[in-house]
Amino acid sequence: MEDTKIRYSDKQLAEFKKIIQDKIEQAQKDLALLKSAYMNDHDNGTDDTSPTFKAFEEGSTTMSKEKNMQLAIRQEKFIRDLKNAIIRIENKTYGICRVTGKLINPERLKLVPHATLSIEAKNMQK
Repeated sequence: MEDTKIRYSDKQLAEFKKIIQDKIEQAQKDLALLKSAYMNDHDNGTDDTSPTFKAFEEGSTTMSKEKNMQLAIRQEKFIRDLKNAIIRIENKTYGICRVTGKLINPERLKLVPHATLSIEAKNMQK
């Protein structure tokens, strides 16, 4: 049976590692953009407009900063999960479901390279 083999081959692990490294690189670029967006404190030039408009402008800026900060936190977690996947590749435990012990479908790993659960195990959680 195909899905009862112990682990992915070194060649397959190397392919997954490349996918993950590319995703980490892209995720770090996205994180840098998010961080620069919420750290950007440039004045929007509303000093000469009415106080009411200025309050709306500041409220909107605060909301988008909070949103960018939340996105940055999610992005940092995503990067951490991807880096943990690299460690699992190096330990040769990558792609093994932590619940069933079976191999996670390679198509799932290509889409969600940091997955630690097979679809079967994920459905059992529901």
